[in-house]
Amino acid sequence: MILEIHPEHPQPHQVSRVVKSLKDGNVIAYPTDTTYGIGCSIFCKKSIERIYQMKLRDRRKPFSIICSSLSEISQYARVSNSAYKLLKRYLPGPYTFVLEATREVPDLLLTRQKTVGIRIPDNRICSDLVTALGNPIITTSANLSGEEPVGDPRVIADTFGNQLDFILDGGILATDVSSVVSLINDKPEVLRLGLGDVSWCA
Repeated sequence: MILEIHPEHPQPHQVSRVVKSLKDGNVIAYPTDTTYGIGCSIFCKKSIERIYQMKLRDRRKPFSIICSSLSEISQYARVSNSAYKLLKRYLPGPYTFVLEATREVPDLLLTRQKTVGIRIPDNRICSDLVTALGNPIITTSANLSGEEPVGDPRVIADTFGNQLDFILDGGILATDVSSVVSLINDKPEVLRLGLGDVSWCA
């Protein structure tokens, strides 16, 4: 179901409706500050499996998560003082930061090195959803694995059909991806070039 939602002032009743859906274990597509993502609550194992299946994604590639704030990040990742300064400077923004995970992160979302990718998009819809939900959601681009990201909710609907419980229509977006930066051992390392400027990593 496509649900129109205001990108700058998300309607509270729409947010509540989607949050209830997430709590019920449903899977949604939603806008971010780069392009559209697909997600569910990080604590719904069956829904995470659904996303792997619908995207035809290799299960050896864990999903990243969206947090609502820096304080929430500290629940799910070990953040040193230097890493905290970088997170505070560049988030919210088009970055995925890879950090050592805490035990709060479900095993399905961990790399072999026990790390996790974390985002705080500069997007009001994401922020309101995750804050109201009370825990992070999965984030992965709304496309089949190996294909280009999708910025049009109608194309997402054509691709995934009823595999998605809600598609939050926040307008047509670009098809950018986030820059991925590892902060393991306090050594910023660019893992993927994306929308976020990474010249500070040099």
